[in-house]
Amino acid sequence: MDSLILYLFSSLSLGGLYALMTLGLVVVYGILRLINFAYGELVMVTGYGLLVFGNTEMVWPLVAFLSIGVAIVVAVLMERIAFRPVRFSSPSTMLITSFAISTLLQNIALLAVSPRPQAVRLPSFFVESVTVGDLRFRVVDIAALVVSIAALVILSILVRRTIIGIALRAAADDFTMTRLLGVRANQIIAVAFAISGFLAGIVALFWVGRSSLVEPAIGLQPVLIAFIASVVGGMENLKGAVLGGYLLGFLTVGLQTWLPQAMLDYRNAVLFAIVIVLLLLRPEGLIQPVYSRQRR
Repeated sequence: MDSLILYLFSSLSLGGLYALMTLGLVVVYGILRLINFAYGELVMVTGYGLLVFGNTEMVWPLVAFLSIGVAIVVAVLMERIAFRPVRFSSPSTMLITSFAISTLLQNIALLAVSPRPQAVRLPSFFVESVTVGDLRFRVVDIAALVVSIAALVILSILVRRTIIGIALRAAADDFTMTRLLGVRANQIIAVAFAISGFLAGIVALFWVGRSSLVEPAIGLQPVLIAFIASVVGGMENLKGAVLGGYLLGFLTVGLQTWLPQAMLDYRNAVLFAIVIVLLLLRPEGLIQPVYSRQRR
């Protein structure tokens, strides 16, 4: 029973972060049909924000707040400078642009900072634990669980109860009709990128916190996880993104926990094999798209 409780707790904690990663990718894809592979670099710039601001006298909550702000600004600038000029080009052009941005930002980090991993100042709760009965929980995992659930709730309220959220959903449903009804396309797309940057910033706090190190390629794994989870859950649906993120979290922790010791080195291969089977059974994702454009 103790092992099951720890498994559920760890899976929910990791799955929440995976869900936030996936939402950051899907919220942009829903409007532009763009898989933004430069999304991982938003995690990177947040990490370097933690590095730069952490070397000052500022308290860590302010450091985290400013670092997330850097990710939001970079995401909006990314849309304005790189994606807006090619918005009406072919999907392949948009995809190549995202790879170009990713490479550019990584090289800026290589030249401006260092190719070597840099140590980041983190608060003590990243290494502390609490004991409840016979169970021992890491404080950072509790924080990740609480923050991810809070972010998902806030995003859900934003999407369902606010004018901006309604406009985002309408744009994801039929972008052309939304523009004809008077919604400003540039504003909605900028908001989508800002949300993407905000979610990447939150994820980066805990992703960097796992090792206390940041490097130019730190965003590669998060963007791959987000892409895989979004495909499994359904690229056309925010609920599918959340489901895919949590499912991938449960699978990752489960394989780490219960695979025989001799097979631990092959856990990624086993994970991808499970993903392939899921896609063979449900090629459109676990949750089918409900947008009107899919019914035409």
